[in-house]
Amino acid sequence: MAEAERIIGTPGFEGAEPEPAEEREEAAADSGAAKGVRRIGVLALVAAVAYALDLISKTIVVNVLEHRAAVQVVGDLLTFEVIRNAGAAFGMGEALTIVFTIIAATVIVVIARIARKLYSVPWAIALGMLLGGALGNLTDRIFRAPGVLEGAVVDFIAPKGFAVFNLADSAIVCGGILIVILSFRGLDPDGTVHRD
Repeated sequence: MAEAERIIGTPGFEGAEPEPAEEREEAAADSGAAKGVRRIGVLALVAAVAYALDLISKTIVVNVLEHRAAVQVVGDLLTFEVIRNAGAAFGMGEALTIVFTIIAATVIVVIARIARKLYSVPWAIALGMLLGGALGNLTDRIFRAPGVLEGAVVDFIAPKGFAVFNLADSAIVCGGILIVILSFRGLDPDGTVHRD
């Protein structure tokens, strides 16, 4: 009788009381929610670091270098030179500043939507870099001259023979490259891996 009592209610044995489906679903949801919170935390941390580095670097170079001669960092291969860029990369589209502002805001909204189903750390890092970079340049568009939504972005990193850019641009490019790599490897933002 004691043997029978031990078996009853023990999972895996005939006669055991099954765990209700609702409880299993709730446990899975709780596990997924905790997992998602951790990944969103990674995204937020990476975005905050990228944004802070961009904002601090721009503040320093504007105060120290604007309206002055370029500073050589690595001979003439790399200089720091403050340039106000109303357009996109390479100075293109200077008449479309408001369009670029709307695009940056849209990118931020899309990342926020993806974050709800984010279970992958590499994707969290990639999206965090994109978010931090987009916020950095959007801050310039909103708060810098000539006016709200038309502000010129501060660029200052000038490699020889290449466009002048900033740390926000670097974060966006690195995040984009990582997303391409993750996509080729078949890793989705929700943590699933698929092979085509």
